[in-house]
Amino acid sequence: MTNENSNCIFCKIVKGEIPAVKIWEDKNYFIMLDSHPINPGHTLVIPKKHDEYIFDLNDREYVELILKAKTVAKTLKEKLKPKRIGIAVEGFGVPHVHIHLVPLNKGNELNPERAKHMDENKLKLMAEKITGK
Repeated sequence: MTNENSNCIFCKIVKGEIPAVKIWEDKNYFIMLDSHPINPGHTLVIPKKHDEYIFDLNDREYVELILKAKTVAKTLKEKLKPKRIGIAVEGFGVPHVHIHLVPLNKGNELNPERAKHMDENKLKLMAEKITGK
């Protein structure tokens, strides 16, 4: 990983310094369940490269991130069976580019004020449901 920020919680998660319930990982991305989900299955798509603002990404990085989110959203929809997968990008909670993918079944669910802590065992069960592992 290049362009790392030693104070960034997501950079620490990617390096394995802080635990997380990982769904997938490849050379450029770390995908994990949000520990304070808006709805069960709320997933974060995180580039391993540290950048703070999505619109500072170059065009290739931006398109690759959106396509990665699309792939993950399709899997979430297939495995969890919600009506839609909502997408949000804001970056105020953690200043590291990331995309929120939230399973939705009705309007107005994509509200960060609805987020609640989920214990690690429930997160791991959700990860097994999504990944089949």
